[in-house]
Amino acid sequence: MYLERGYLEDDELPPKPSDERLRSKRPVAYIECPQPIPCSPCYESCRFDAIEMKNINDPPKMDYEKCTGCMACIRVCPGLAIFMLQIKDDKGYVTLQYEFLPWLEKGDEVRLFNRKGEEIGKGVVTWALKPERNDNTQLVTVEVEKDLIFEVRAVRKR
Repeated sequence: MYLERGYLEDDELPPKPSDERLRSKRPVAYIECPQPIPCSPCYESCRFDAIEMKNINDPPKMDYEKCTGCMACIRVCPGLAIFMLQIKDDKGYVTLQYEFLPWLEKGDEVRLFNRKGEEIGKGVVTWALKPERNDNTQLVTVEVEKDLIFEVRAVRKR
């Protein structure tokens, strides 16, 4: 069970967006929020009705076709549970929240970690939003092997 392990197993993950949606011009939000707790900032921030919650305790569900990739949801998620995913030119891109010092910068090489905390490869930061522009939490986009976009859940500077 998730609460005992502290991470989701593959069979507990939400459905994935289609390959076609992942390869569109805009990234798509992928939410790995398993806990039924009172939390709804992502739902409240989405102006496109792409996130569904029947009540404040329900884990959010994504409508990938309605998601515009605007990143409003990832900017407000207190649980670091939202990832923006995209495949371009046969490369994968994962945008995630980053809360460690030193802050990352475009061009930084990073080590990639899965949800169990295991190192699974290396990547390069292609975009970094300064933390002061996002409630003191940095957002970074990392270029990775396309097959890793559903695995990369944390990074650390090399």
